Amino acid sequence: MSTYANQKRVIMLLIDSLMYPPLEKAVKEGAAPAFQFFMENGKVFPNIVSPFPTMSVTVDSSLLTGTYADIHKIPGLVWFHEEEKRLINYGSHIRELIKLGLIRSLKDVIYHLNNHHLSKEIKTIHEEMSLQGKATASINALVYRGNTEHDLQLPRLLTFFPSWNKESKTNGSRLFTYGSFSRISPFKRNGHFWQKFGFNDRFSAQELKYLIETNSLPSFTIVYFPDMDKTVHKNGPMDIKGISKVDKQLQNILDCYDSWEEALKDHYWIIMGDNGQAPVGSDRNKALIDLRKSLHSYQIMALKDGVKDSDEVVLGVNERMAFIYTLNPERAPLPDIAQTLQKDDRIDVIAWMEKESIHVISGVRQGKLMFQPNGDLVDEYGQSWDLVGDAGVLNLTVKNHQIFYDEYPDALARLHSSLTSHRGNYLVASAKPGFEFIGEGSPTHVGGASHGGLHKQDSLVPMIVTGTDSSPKHLRIIDLKDWILTLID
Repeated sequence: MSTYANQKRVIMLLIDSLMYPPLEKAVKEGAAPAFQFFMENGKVFPNIVSPFPTMSVTVDSSLLTGTYADIHKIPGLVWFHEEEKRLINYGSHIRELIKLGLIRSLKDVIYHLNNHHLSKEIKTIHEEMSLQGKATASINALVYRGNTEHDLQLPRLLTFFPSWNKESKTNGSRLFTYGSFSRISPFKRNGHFWQKFGFNDRFSAQELKYLIETNSLPSFTIVYFPDMDKTVHKNGPMDIKGISKVDKQLQNILDCYDSWEEALKDHYWIIMGDNGQAPVGSDRNKALIDLRKSLHSYQIMALKDGVKDSDEVVLGVNERMAFIYTLNPERAPLPDIAQTLQKDDRIDVIAWMEKESIHVISGVRQGKLMFQPNGDLVDEYGQSWDLVGDAGVLNLTVKNHQIFYDEYPDALARLHSSLTSHRGNYLVASAKPGFEFIGEGSPTHVGGASHGGLHKQDSLVPMIVTGTDSSPKHLRIIDLKDWILTLID
């Protein structure tokens, strides 16, 4: 019997690329009975703001730490590590990983992401609850750092590389599933290499069901369902096939109980997306913004060669967002790179830092905006800013010393956090809906959908909550950690 039997527990289901408009459509068409059940028995928040860039590792880090990347230090899926002079890639596309060195990239995502790159200055929800004597579970979440040491069971292929030995231990939540590398249940099914080593929805559901059926649910459980990302990338933002498939897994979970109503009794359920996705046009030549062509006048680092003395620019492409680094500020100054990008009307936000101030221009809107924190203007999240120039560049409205966001939710804090998330001399660029960036070997989603950008289509996700009338201080992913801790107290 579980020692956690008498307290109400939190079960958070994080569903990759879940968005409100297709969810609403799926429910109306009767394609999502489990979602419908949760929605009818709880509160629905259609627009929770995701961090920037809107990529799963950054979202997970923000969710677990309650901070943006300026504090948790996971800048994106792909970023340049200035001290190590190399591009970090946690898994954009196999082509890029092979060019960067497959084993090195696998070590980055499996080991370094949680044990080295995620800032030690901030505690995750798992670490914080562990210090309070409360157990937590992480099932298939990419970011999972906790206070309990676990062995990672490496696939046989990886054990041939001697450098893996010391990285076969990791610190996670007390109950910890990370695909077939570490599992809570004794079951082997759904965890083979052709099933992404267990990083699939069936495996995630199977592990949660095991906790429920053995009465082992801890105070807080987070479960990541990855499959829908691929479906939406392929079929576009309004796809409901993926929602229907995830719903079947939710039905399986609810069926563990004597009745679905029974499932609501002792738990707070939080079901939400991690990022949205914006459509990508079907004309390849228009939809893909090839940064190698845009910046052809500069010497760009080749992935397989790493940094050479003659290199001037490094591209860190995160689908609809890109970090662009200058290695030689004299030959390739950021304002010059920014002006080159501004000529492309598919790029709607270009931002970089000069001294304490962030400069923003656009390929779509006229003018320039400069901003920095701690000014006379206050936004809808209670953050204060100093603005100089054209607020319209970020589609902001300024009225009575207040700032209101529209197309780019929480744009100032999200841009500021991205530009202070890691060391280096870089700018960030975000594409207009309909377009995505590519570099050398980047994934493409022509005719489908993509994410990473600052736009509200990438940034807004739904959240369904049962069992409480309380809500987070603000409707942003960074505000959820503190709120969850109040539910468990």
